[in-house]
Amino acid sequence: MIVLGFDTSAAHVAAALLRDGEIIATAREEMSRGQAERLMVLLEELLAQNTHVWSDLDAIGVGVGPGNFTGIRVSVSAARGLALGLGIPAIGVNRFDVIKSAFGEAGVPCVSAPQDKVYVKETDKEPRLIALDHAQMLGQPLVFEPEDFNPAATIARLAAMQIGEAHPRPAPLYIKSADAAPARDAPPRIVP
Repeated sequence: MIVLGFDTSAAHVAAALLRDGEIIATAREEMSRGQAERLMVLLEELLAQNTHVWSDLDAIGVGVGPGNFTGIRVSVSAARGLALGLGIPAIGVNRFDVIKSAFGEAGVPCVSAPQDKVYVKETDKEPRLIALDHAQMLGQPLVFEPEDFNPAATIARLAAMQIGEAHPRPAPLYIKSADAAPARDAPPRIVP
């Protein structure tokens, strides 16, 4: 079984290839912009370097957030399109599950957010965005991904464990709405 996992929910493009339960390749590139242009090229390179083609894949695992609004949309859209075209499942994996799986069950999984805030997922509670100071008062250790961590390997492993189970199509995990505002200027007038 071959599973391709990838993630663009932070300032990176990350990918991993899992074959028969073992990670055989990973790639991670730091970038705050340009994930949409780089993602498919990186995935193609990862497959080719390991003598695989798209049709070899049995499933796709994709990071669904929380994190960068646009980055999440890039990877989720790519995963859904690839899954549809290849006729294979796409399985969404959130960053809280990645952190718990990769770094243990003890503590509260946290994802850094702008303005000294963090996304937290306490056991049996909905994920939420809170101030870092408030998170430090939760009474449990806070568990963050290290800066150089490649989440795609864990995403691929967690997705592989869900193959054959019923699950919804991947969808972005947005805990707060986007920080986007409508344009202040009127759209240009189109002259016939």
